[in-house]
Amino acid sequence: MKMSELKELTTSELNERLETLTKNYEQDKINHAVSSLESPAKLRQMRRTIARIKTVLVMRQSENQ
Repeated sequence: MKMSELKELTTSELNERLETLTKNYEQDKINHAVSSLESPAKLRQMRRTIARIKTVLVMRQSENQ
């Protein structure tokens, strides 16, 4: 997802997406260790999306303080 799309979401929606992405990332990482994935780049995309979501959440927290 793009940063502009993430900034439009509410904090609760971001937290939900972060939770689901983190779970999916962990499962895919384990599956990749056991057998190769169709697209290993998917792990990189998921990791970067997780980082983007965390960045938006931290930005919102700093704005509220």
